[in-house]
Amino acid sequence: MSYVDFLSAIHKKTKRDYLARVNDPDFPKAKAAELAKKWGHEYWDGDRRICYGGYKYDGRWRTVADAMIAHYNLQPGAKVLDVGCGKGFLLHDFQEAMPGIEVHGIDVSEYALQNAMETVAPNLKVSSAAKLPFPDKHFDLVLTINTLHNLFCYDLHDALKEIERVSKQHKYICVESYRNEEEKANLLYWQVTCESFNTPEEWDWWFKTTGYTGDHSFIYFE
Repeated sequence: MSYVDFLSAIHKKTKRDYLARVNDPDFPKAKAAELAKKWGHEYWDGDRRICYGGYKYDGRWRTVADAMIAHYNLQPGAKVLDVGCGKGFLLHDFQEAMPGIEVHGIDVSEYALQNAMETVAPNLKVSSAAKLPFPDKHFDLVLTINTLHNLFCYDLHDALKEIERVSKQHKYICVESYRNEEEKANLLYWQVTCESFNTPEEWDWWFKTTGYTGDHSFIYFE
């Protein structure tokens, strides 16, 4: 299991006002979180003070797809699963980067899949990460980005075991974490859907406890 950073460059491009997020007069943190956790229009395409504020395709995930294809030496015909795929932007970029690759995705948000990119929509399913609707050792790469920290501990446990089960080779997880009290406060202020707040050491404990053997990285709110 290795630490491989595919995401921090994208994460750091967004400027964040943590105090404004938690103290907004129209969407204070509790209200924003309540709306976001419905995983519907408000989460994806509603006001930016709730979550994404309009999650539109802009090609930013292509660099991630290119890097993963190169790092894991994926070839045409390889099967890739994105756990928590949202509207399928990353899977679309996988197809653009590697013609012939087979992509699949799951997400709990019916709204996201109903508004997914047409190029990948037929291969997306509404499902929980804790019970993946695929056979054992089915995918060459299973990835999940900014998803597993949204699960309560019992579902997180099952999701990690499920990712291990359906992968026949490569696995990659990126989750939010914190290394000090400032990053912890920033994470608490900014996030609207996170349920599992863990330090890197605690995430490593989860990986070992569930038998997860893939790669990982962390996002910090500095």
